[in-house]
Amino acid sequence: MAVAEFIPSSSSSLTKTISLYSSQLLHVSTHKPRLSLTPLRRSKICCSVISNEVQAPVPVAKEPIKKTECFGVFCLTYDLKAEEETSSWKKLINVSVSGAAGMIANHLLFKLASGEVFGPDQPVALKLLGSERSIQALEGVAMELEDSLFPLLREVSIGIDPYEVFQDAEWALLIGAKPRGPGMERAGLLDINGQIFAEQGKALNAVASRNVKVIVVGNPCNTNALICLKNAPDIPAKKFHALTRLDENRAKCQLALKAGVFYDKISNMTIWGNHLTTQVPDFLNAKINGFPVKDVIRDSKWLEEEFTEKIQKRGGVLIQKWGRSSAASTAVSVVDAMRSLVTPTPEGDWFSTGVYTNGNPYGIAEDIVFSMPCRSKGDGDYELVKDILMDDYLRSRIKKSEDELLAEKRCVAHLTGEGIAVCDLPGDTMLPGEITGLDPMNTK
Repeated sequence: MAVAEFIPSSSSSLTKTISLYSSQLLHVSTHKPRLSLTPLRRSKICCSVISNEVQAPVPVAKEPIKKTECFGVFCLTYDLKAEEETSSWKKLINVSVSGAAGMIANHLLFKLASGEVFGPDQPVALKLLGSERSIQALEGVAMELEDSLFPLLREVSIGIDPYEVFQDAEWALLIGAKPRGPGMERAGLLDINGQIFAEQGKALNAVASRNVKVIVVGNPCNTNALICLKNAPDIPAKKFHALTRLDENRAKCQLALKAGVFYDKISNMTIWGNHLTTQVPDFLNAKINGFPVKDVIRDSKWLEEEFTEKIQKRGGVLIQKWGRSSAASTAVSVVDAMRSLVTPTPEGDWFSTGVYTNGNPYGIAEDIVFSMPCRSKGDGDYELVKDILMDDYLRSRIKKSEDELLAEKRCVAHLTGEGIAVCDLPGDTMLPGEITGLDPMNTK
């Protein structure tokens, strides 16, 4: 008996084989190719035959394998109009996510795919940005999304080039950022991450929708958002946000605990300033069951000291307790931030987000990204709240965070097109969680 090598008799079988294999390949940037695939020359099937039955190989023409632009099952074609159950769905929305192989994204992507943000009739396309180092992990994320069978998730693509991943993006969630390493000065962190967000701003400016909404999560998020918007001059600055919603959620929780109520009774909570330990949780304007916080919680010392410090340092305490960052709650807060822009704000209430300060009614320095109270009509836009109380305590705390952000701005002038960088930071303040040195990715 001899072992023969079976060769398909026509190129059509080979093409089918290649097509099936190619549909499982991840999308890779043409600018920075990560994977290469040698064309499949022939299929091998071993079988037992009599020696005189062995046939000579049949030549097979080589055919080039086309680059895939999607992942796995998401490469299949579909027609929404032809599917009865989706006849009332809205037009597909494109959501791009950087740092998509990280812990925050691992929680966030499944919320986006499930309809938790945009509703049960909004199909979603997820475009996931990684790095050369994380590309295999990114493929694993795409496989999990594939296996989850989300009806609303119609497209998934992955890549390492922001100019491809941000193409036609209507939402850009910029999560990926480098953590602060041992011995690294804050100026160094600002420069390293600033370069990432400068490049992403340029890519958004070149290929994203002009109506894109950008939420910067990667720290230091306020200044990263400023760098990003400065490098995207064709996109309105009002479209850029720095995530401070997690700080707002934490503040609501602590006020509810102190007052002995559930946290849905807390409203009008504002986080002012920078997402650092200079941030200002505003108990002057916040309400509990519709009443001013200071009328319900009469312990001024607790409000000014313990409450404020708890919010500022909550991320670090969580890492000390658990040994990992607050990835899940950060993902939840990103969902909250997005929903605040796509659903009308309840009458009389508002939410916190870091936005561009030009034209603000509070006297805060212009040309920085500062967390302030906002309202939305649910159209993706927002307006700043005008009817805000201010006292000396609140003004002095806001001023400290403002000074810090102005100093950060001077430190990244070379990345915003404003000249030579001058780093005169007013103190080495920490991001929530940095004190422990256990900030593996995007600690909030």
